[in-house]
Amino acid sequence: MFGGVPVAVVRRLSAYLLALALAVGVLVVAGPGSGTADAASVCHGRPTRTIGFATGELRLYRTRQYVCALAVTKRPGPLQQMSVSLQPRGGRAAVNAGRFTRQAGPVTVHALNRCVRASASVAGRGTSTGWVLC
Repeated sequence: MFGGVPVAVVRRLSAYLLALALAVGVLVVAGPGSGTADAASVCHGRPTRTIGFATGELRLYRTRQYVCALAVTKRPGPLQQMSVSLQPRGGRAAVNAGRFTRQAGPVTVHALNRCVRASASVAGRGTSTGWVLC
């Protein structure tokens, strides 16, 4: 008896706890989806458009109520001037601009039943859309 609990039960419980600790440790070290080459996006929703330009690309994601945008450089590494802007029709634009190494954004706007326009630039070259995702 171990504190009123039979020794066989304590051994079995400790074996289960050890197996659980090892499983959690493997999950923490490897992480979910560690075998994939693509990193998870910081935007929620499904990818709807990717618009490439000379120095990067503008990525748009959409859920039922929101639209999210990122500007991603083709050559990550050194700091470079980047910006991304997203504006719902009839609303104010959300902007993220500055010097970044990999991406500008994410910027998210509420766009339930509204068109949006987006623009992005990386190192002085960029792109913009008209009203899309209507």
